[in-house]
Amino acid sequence: MKASVPAVAVWGRTAPSHSVTAVMITDDQQTIVTGSQEGQICLWDLSSDLQISSKEMLFGHTASVTCLAKARE
Repeated sequence: MKASVPAVAVWGRTAPSHSVTAVMITDDQQTIVTGSQEGQICLWDLSSDLQISSKEMLFGHTASVTCLAKARE
């Protein structure tokens, strides 16, 4: 069985810029997920006072991310 490990990059106080092409918010409303024209997926923390801060960026897509969906439990 081949194990897969997703590539994740974490950055400091400022996230790299990317052209947002898709947006999703989690059910708990604490995380925003964005897809980009450059093929990245970014996760953003959303505080109760609606402050957004960068969390992490996922790499690996070879084309634009044009839609996002969540899996059912």
